[in-house]
Amino acid sequence: MAGIYLHIPFCRQACSYCDFHFSTSLKHKDELLDAMKRELLMRNQELKIPLQSIYFGGGTPSVLSTVEIEELIDLIKSNFILDTEVEITLEANPDDLTKEKVEELAKSSINRLSVGIQSFRDADLQLMNRAHNALEAEESLELISKNFELFTLDLIYGIPGLTDEDWERNIRKALSYNPKHISAYALTVEEKTALEYQIRKKKVAPIDENLAQEQFFILKSILEEEGFEHYEISNFAKDGSYAINNTAYWKGEPYLGIGPSAHSFDQKNRSWNISNNAKYIKSIRQGVLPLEQEQLSVWESYNEYVMTGLRTMWGIRLEELKSKFSEELFNYFIKSSAAKIELNILIKEKGSIYIHPSKLFFADGIASDLFFVP
Repeated sequence: MAGIYLHIPFCRQACSYCDFHFSTSLKHKDELLDAMKRELLMRNQELKIPLQSIYFGGGTPSVLSTVEIEELIDLIKSNFILDTEVEITLEANPDDLTKEKVEELAKSSINRLSVGIQSFRDADLQLMNRAHNALEAEESLELISKNFELFTLDLIYGIPGLTDEDWERNIRKALSYNPKHISAYALTVEEKTALEYQIRKKKVAPIDENLAQEQFFILKSILEEEGFEHYEISNFAKDGSYAINNTAYWKGEPYLGIGPSAHSFDQKNRSWNISNNAKYIKSIRQGVLPLEQEQLSVWESYNEYVMTGLRTMWGIRLEELKSKFSEELFNYFIKSSAAKIELNILIKEKGSIYIHPSKLFFADGIASDLFFVP
């Protein structure tokens, strides 16, 4: 399994919680897209196996025209090997999804949409400074559900002022559009974001971790009752409609990141492009890849494997762990996980070790307890 991620670093406005790399100015969009095409050509020998995923992330990739999107896809098709059923996902915001835009995308190579709904409550959307309102969220999903067989939507919980009853209504509203996939994330406060400033200045109430935990389990309960598999902490799928792009990350598969701030991974080395649009464009024009690279040590690879594996319903497959790492690291994992198995925090079953469903909210902390520190 391999994939290409394309980072489109443009947004119509800045969400208060976001710390991703983006610009609210489209002034240099054409130059940046040209640089991304050049980067694809410069790196077309880095993935030698068929692509199962092409993913447009950001930023807000739906600010691009369908023609601009297709040009990038066509270039990938002509320079990389593609699986016969490659999943091509476009992240989109409701304010970009007019009837005409959705119908154009449905006729394009895009076969999966990831829609940034976040909430169906205007109060939440205003607090997060989203560019759309609740009505636009509903209208966009009406259009998408009629034109796309496969789509996912994002929701956020733990928002100050969002009651459990409000949260349940958000979930039920999302389900009314019959998605096969839902992603939901706890609102987090990142440094140097507008939300961090607003909380510090007491303009917004601080995040209540207990509320977020309760809403996580409300989400889990409702979606599992509706036939969704909770296959990763933040992701739920019906009928096996797992996100190929994200599943590849969690399983340690190789991927190529194109565009400013995009990350790449070849299973041994990790690299990332510069998070500056102008410097990215200039460097690519000079024929120089504007990236930094690090080679992961054996123990860093092990820790990452444990972290990502325990986030999923598949957990850590012991035979795979043994084949990937030394006997020392394998034995370390067995020994360090024993106490948590005894406490029923971890479950050992059918050759795998995974987190008990009731403890998934704490997965990152549980995994970090099992890290190898040289």
